[in-house]
Amino acid sequence: QKTKNKKKPKSMKQTCRHISNDHSPTVDLSDLLQLNNEDLNLDIYIIGLQEMNYGIISLLSDAAFEDPWSSFFMDMLSPLNLVKISQVRMQGLLLLVFAKYQHLPYIQIISTKSIPTGLYGYWGNKGGINICLKLYGYYVSIVNCHLPPHMYNNDQRLEHFDRILESLTFEGYDVPNILDHDLILWFGDMNFRIEDFGLLFVQECITKKRYKELWEKDQLFIAKKQDQLLREFQEGPLLFPPTYKFDRHSNNYDTSEKKRKPAWTDRILWRLKRQPAKANPSGFLLTQKDYVSHMTYSISDHKPVTGTFDLELNPLMSVPLITMMPEYLWTKENDMLINYTSTPEFLSSPWDWIGLYKVGMRHINDYVSYVWVGDNQVSRGNNPNQVYINISAIPDTEEQFLLCYYSNNLHSIVGISQPFKIPSGFFLREDTLSELEPQL
Repeated sequence: QKTKNKKKPKSMKQTCRHISNDHSPTVDLSDLLQLNNEDLNLDIYIIGLQEMNYGIISLLSDAAFEDPWSSFFMDMLSPLNLVKISQVRMQGLLLLVFAKYQHLPYIQIISTKSIPTGLYGYWGNKGGINICLKLYGYYVSIVNCHLPPHMYNNDQRLEHFDRILESLTFEGYDVPNILDHDLILWFGDMNFRIEDFGLLFVQECITKKRYKELWEKDQLFIAKKQDQLLREFQEGPLLFPPTYKFDRHSNNYDTSEKKRKPAWTDRILWRLKRQPAKANPSGFLLTQKDYVSHMTYSISDHKPVTGTFDLELNPLMSVPLITMMPEYLWTKENDMLINYTSTPEFLSSPWDWIGLYKVGMRHINDYVSYVWVGDNQVSRGNNPNQVYINISAIPDTEEQFLLCYYSNNLHSIVGISQPFKIPSGFFLREDTLSELEPQL
């Protein structure tokens, strides 16, 4: 009876990367995501977009269905066993986080937030969006922003930066202030410009790759020298051409009547929490491996920027809250018995559920079958716990599957099985036959 009152988990069958673009995906982004680099094996992708189409029709459509960019990236990354674990959108801003299967039980989504700063904070054409998560026990906050444009709005950009930062508080957690988080990743269309120099001199420096001369007049570079808090945010050297503003579908800087001066508007910053002098220096270390623009992409008047990082950490969480142990025990009703154990500190909820997924799942709601744990347990309060999941709708297949335990309290996957195949027909494990023999 309780199950009837529960809302079925939304199925998609019913429904750090930084990109600035207002078009739907129409090109191959394999190079941008470095999927063609066989030597690079990334565990987490963080993707931010700005200036997406945010007309009322687009917003209503995306509220009812998966937005085209999210679906596009899921199609590209799911074959690599990368699952979309969280997303947040505010009008033209979109932030996506993908992670490989093995990391899912160690990533908890703390919150997703939107901070509009347009029209005195009432309109989301400018502002920031945030995903806060715990990664192996460490707090990580991710911010994708779009700050005010134009050369003369530098003070307003800095004010919006501070406003977004001050708005990101997390009540109910042991580190409610974002500045106490272990890592802040902050990127987006920050719209900082190059001061003093004229258009012709800037173009000459770009042609001759004298980027350091321009960097010294970059508004963000100057502000970091003057603002103590902003100085704590690190950035790799700008060894690539300014990424704005280009004629669309070309590599030519703005040739319109306005002839806007090129600038590094698209940036990736990070801030590591200051550690006490005696802290273990190897406990949590982020190292940037590259920081580049991608000039071959021309569907926007910005060139996309990517940063690749190595993250070294000593896990504060090394054991998953739930350990899945799928047992191949079948009944005549085509139910599969699942055994799982939980740690003493795990707090279950009647709204927890276990999903059965094909390997290559795109998202947590991309299940092929699911079961409410609280309503369908065979044994309760003991380890291992047992629950049946119905597989009658699954045809015979050679594909591999996964089982994932979703915690409603933590809004995250807290346990995942190893990949396995579902054998066809009626099947009982040999070591269960002796137990069941009196009943057969």
